[in-house]
Amino acid sequence: MGILSFCFLVFSIHKLVDAQITTEPSEVAAINKLIDYWGLSSKLNLTTDPCTQGASWAAETANPRIACDCPANICRITHLKIYALDISGELPPELFQLTELMDLNLGQNILSGSIPPGIAKLFKMQYLSLGINNFSGLVPMELGNLTKMKSLSFSSNNFNGPLPVDLGNLTSLEQLYIDSSGVSGPFPQELSSLKSLQTVWASDNGFTGKLPEFFGTFTNLTTLRLEGTALEGPIPSSYAALTKLEDLRIGDLGGEDSTLDFLVNLTSLSILSLRSSRVAGEIPSQIGSFPDLQTLDLSFNKLTGAIPNSFQDSQSLHFLYLGSNRLNGEIPSNIITPQLRALDVSFNSISGNLPANFVKIRRSMNVVGTLVNGDGLLDGKASEISDCLLSGNKCTEKVPVDSFAVKCGGSQQSSSYGVRFDDDSETLGASSVYTASNNKWAVSNTGSFISNPNGPQYTAQTASQITGTLESELYKTARISPNSLRYYGLGLRNARYNVELHFSEIQMDDSESWKGLGRRLFDVYIQGERVLQDFNVKEEARGSKRALVRSFETNVTNTIIDVHLVWAGKGTCCIPVQSTFGPLISAIHVSRASIGTGSSNDNKKQVGMIVGITLGGVAAIFIIASVFYLWRVKKTPEHVPIHIDSPKKSRTSI
Repeated sequence: MGILSFCFLVFSIHKLVDAQITTEPSEVAAINKLIDYWGLSSKLNLTTDPCTQGASWAAETANPRIACDCPANICRITHLKIYALDISGELPPELFQLTELMDLNLGQNILSGSIPPGIAKLFKMQYLSLGINNFSGLVPMELGNLTKMKSLSFSSNNFNGPLPVDLGNLTSLEQLYIDSSGVSGPFPQELSSLKSLQTVWASDNGFTGKLPEFFGTFTNLTTLRLEGTALEGPIPSSYAALTKLEDLRIGDLGGEDSTLDFLVNLTSLSILSLRSSRVAGEIPSQIGSFPDLQTLDLSFNKLTGAIPNSFQDSQSLHFLYLGSNRLNGEIPSNIITPQLRALDVSFNSISGNLPANFVKIRRSMNVVGTLVNGDGLLDGKASEISDCLLSGNKCTEKVPVDSFAVKCGGSQQSSSYGVRFDDDSETLGASSVYTASNNKWAVSNTGSFISNPNGPQYTAQTASQITGTLESELYKTARISPNSLRYYGLGLRNARYNVELHFSEIQMDDSESWKGLGRRLFDVYIQGERVLQDFNVKEEARGSKRALVRSFETNVTNTIIDVHLVWAGKGTCCIPVQSTFGPLISAIHVSRASIGTGSSNDNKKQVGMIVGITLGGVAAIFIIASVFYLWRVKKTPEHVPIHIDSPKKSRTSI
């Protein structure tokens, strides 16, 4: 009896083992190969079956993560996440043996090479994330085989060439993240079949041609970002059908002008940015009454007419940017609502008065280049800036200065070569103007870092040593801006000046990590002339936390110098964190150029003066010497003391 019981027990155990769920052997081999190839054995040690129920690596929060579907005795791997672990190398063929994958997240690593055609084998894929890596080559047309795809991301890579027309097969696609991916050319017409799209991030690419008309048929869209491309306007009127839009950002357009008429029914908008989009005409009054609109940026356009009074009634608007347009009339008297945090109306022909308690309620505002008055809004010198920057105004300075220097974002510092860089540690807001205590310079900032996890910060700092310079401390702080950062030199003598701009990339790493893949690009204008375009500090300096100086010459003809740093929608948006972009500068030193480098008329006058003084001096010396010689000839040879003054030096040194 005991023997029979023992045999039955052994048989039962054997049957139980046979009934246990196991992973498809080929997938076990593949996943182990991937772990070995990407060096993950210390993070994912599969001592048991990959699809073991309750395994620590199967939890939704696990990273790395392997999750499975086990409809029968054989399990198949359906989820694989290796996220932000700095795995390197290419996509090995073993990856494409996991043919049941539905969710693959390889984002924020340093994977390189091209995406192999074998990706077509993952035909059950629904969520594919390859963003923030070093992939290159063409975006493979085989992605078009993954027709069950709901979310596709290959943002922040180094692809080239056009989007494949095969992506038009992804009719279930809801999310498309391709910003900063390197693709170029026109949007394929075949993409017009992607009617399920809800989110499109496509900024900072080389897209060309007209803004796609067919985007207006994506009526499920809630988010559309198209900044920093080579696309051309006008903005199609078909976009008026996108009534579900909550976040619309189009910018940096060429081509024809647009109007804002398409916006009047887009009442779900929370974020609306059409900065530098060649938008002309008047602002529709309906926009001011959108119930959820929090951020509105219409700056750097051709808008005319008055600011609608409807903005006075907004219950939601936090940030309103209307600077650098052609607006006129009076500013609405009650535009400063309790919710409004920042208002930029700079460089417009508008006038009027702000509430007397404006400064006390702690709102930030920029009215430089306007006729707007506000109690305590602009101090005397800032008011002078505003007047001098108005078109047609001529300014003079009773006690002109010849230089100024600013330690951007930091405290006062003297350099080893004797230049004192003024303190610039004043806290600026989303639309601010600050004038230095010595009245030699001022700074203005405009823009909001939307979704910044660190809050509204407009300076950067580092404790790291800055290389490539003897002035490391000068570069350890910087001013940053999400849109427009301007430094003004004030009360300068009208002459020619040297402008030294000091940079160091202290926010983005250049380490061998995904955190080193960020790219910052911005433009620099001096006196309205663009002197740097798509300027990449890290690339130019050959690394982060390295000093870089760029020098220029310019003329001052109206006592003011304007150094303008502008974000034109280019560069990565989210490395190492969201809202890491926009212009950055460490220090500015402006000094008058040496005599002889001014305008041609001034040069002629100076040369004539010098020649005249030189000839006069030579003639005087000759006459005195002759008189002295004749006098000595007449005297006896005895030693008589003679007192003769030396020839007078001219007032101008030769």
